[in-house]
Amino acid sequence: MDHFARLGLPAALELDAGALDKAYFARQRQWHPDRFVGKPAEQRAKASIEAAALNEAYRTLKDPLDRAVYLAELNGVELPGDGKTIDDPELLMEVMDAREELQEASSIAEVDALAAFAREDLQKGLAGLSSLFLAKDKAAIRKALLRLRYLDKFAEEAKARRSNLGKS
Repeated sequence: MDHFARLGLPAALELDAGALDKAYFARQRQWHPDRFVGKPAEQRAKASIEAAALNEAYRTLKDPLDRAVYLAELNGVELPGDGKTIDDPELLMEVMDAREELQEASSIAEVDALAAFAREDLQKGLAGLSSLFLAKDKAAIRKALLRLRYLDKFAEEAKARRSNLGKS
């Protein structure tokens, strides 16, 4: 069962956060392991498995990028796992240039500006995914998601760089 079905939600890029929360908490109450304490071991094990699956579904669908990646995979878009080499030369150059710029940043203000640009670019990219999904353009979805993953990771790297500069 996929994450959307597990939570009784439509498989869509855009989800209402309130509906997601409501669906999750309703099912979590149903399967919470504490409700099965006095039950046979088989029922306790099933409740534990269901609760864990619900938690994973909720975490995945709550984050817009994780949800987009998950939906892409459901639609047959093959994405490399984390740590795999980037096979897009243009993106690879963008990544290398941005990381170099981040490492050369000598102030928190410079790092914050780079991080803000990455977050803004990430939001624009997420907004543009809908049209790619509607067109069922797997190659374009793959390319966009690889770039969005990079932007998300870059924002995290900028946060770490900011922290390191703050300690200096």
